[in-house]
Amino acid sequence: MGDRDSMEQEEIHSKVLRAGRRTYFFDVRSTKAGDYYLTITESKKFTHDDGSFHYKKHKIYLYKEDFDAFKENVIEMMDFIIDEKGTEVISERHQRDFKKEDDVVAEESAPAVEIDEVKTTESFTDVDFDDI
Repeated sequence: MGDRDSMEQEEIHSKVLRAGRRTYFFDVRSTKAGDYYLTITESKKFTHDDGSFHYKKHKIYLYKEDFDAFKENVIEMMDFIIDEKGTEVISERHQRDFKKEDDVVAEESAPAVEIDEVKTTESFTDVDFDDI
């Protein structure tokens, strides 16, 4: 058994957060010296055309000496997002009537079309096929 395998065995406490196709794992682990650290793993499921699937995982190792700075930065970034965009989820995936900003601008700048407008034969050019 390798060093990494033995390190992964020392799981002390775990919590799972499922979020759509993503799952986040928060695991407290123990170092060889007996101290604790945190791993945060993002696991995302990808489905292939044939129905098979695979997971991509990204892991962050967070040690106690970095907790305060990490926490401050995460809180600052979350506060910024909430202050700028609010708590409402705005995305194509979560809202069926979602329109990208580019789509809204294009819609607003498009000329209005009258639905009741009826074309008459007077608006067409008479073509005599003998002229062709």
